[in-house]
Formats: sequence, structure tokens, C-alpha cells
Amino acid sequence: MKPGDRELFIEQVREHHAGLRGFVRSLGVDPLWVDDVAQEAFIVAYNRLDEFDHSRDFGAWLRGIARNLVINERRKEARRKRIISDNLTEVLIASSSASDEEDDEMGDFALVRLNALKECVKGLPEKSLRLLKSRYEDDNSAQDIAEEFSMNPPAVRKALERLRTALRECMEEKMQMVTAT
Repeated sequence: MKPGDRELFIEQVREHHAGLRGFVRSLGVDPLWVDDVAQEAFIVAYNRLDEFDHSRDFGAWLRGIARNLVINERRKEARRKRIISDNLTEVLIASSSASDEEDDEMGDFALVRLNALKECVKGLPEKSLRLLKSRYEDDNSAQDIAEEFSMNPPAVRKALERLRTALRECMEEKMQMVTAT
């Protein structure tokens, strides 16, 4: 690490702290653990600072690290429960882009995003709700769902893909309405 890197890192932490916290919250992390996960992301970033490509967006890099931390948290059995709902988090992670184009202002809209998802799920037809429940609440495989709904497994996977797309589009629409006001 070069002498000026420490000061640059401190500036980046100040600039991206709120946005990173909002992003972590939008992935379904329990509000009590948002700061811890964001701090872990900054620690990982600091330890890997020499790997950072300075031509890329630092905020996007941080969000990618945070996203991976949340995914890893879901995989391990922790003594403390940090994730609000594994199933909700799975949907949110699948619908998150964590791309370079993502706005740092995402933190301001984390709760709006979560509320938009809830509203969109409430507006789904009964069969779609049952499919989502079977997959994300009951953690059934495509084969199990296919048997339950008299479908074949590829059709189940396609239906779930379409549902995730519909939820993402609905969320984007609801969030645009909020930002327009």
C-alpha cells in the first residue's frame, strides 16, 4: 500500500458509507447487523486495496464485496441471526445487480425497495404466490414443485424466472413513482 492510499481509502469510506449501509439493508440484512456487515465490507476492501482497479467505481466494488458477504452469511450457520429472512434475501439478491452503474444513492431507497417488493408480492395471483411460497418459504426443489402443481421441472424454473422478472419490474416501477414525487 502506498502512503497516499490510506488517506484515499478514508475519503472513500466517508463517501460510500451511507450508500453501502443502504445496499446491505436492501439485501435483507437485519437492521441490527447492517453496520457490522458494512464494516466487514470495508475491512475486506482495506485488506484487498492493492487488488482494486482504480479505473473502476469504488462504490460498486464495495457493494460487490458486501453482496458476497451476505451470500456467505446465508451459507454458514452463525451464532447470531443477521438475515431477516433467508427466502426474502434470496429473492432480493437475485434481483440486485451490484453493477458499476448502480447509484450510490441506493442507501436512501433501501426501505423503499423492501416495501416495493412487499407490495409487488401482495399483488401477485394466488397461483404465483403459492409457487413463490413453495420455492422460497418451503425451500422445495423444482421437482417437488412440479409434482405439487402438475408441471414439469423446466416449466417450474421458467415460471419462477418470470415471477422474479415481474417482481423486479414491479419494484422498479414502484420505486420510480416514489422518486418522481
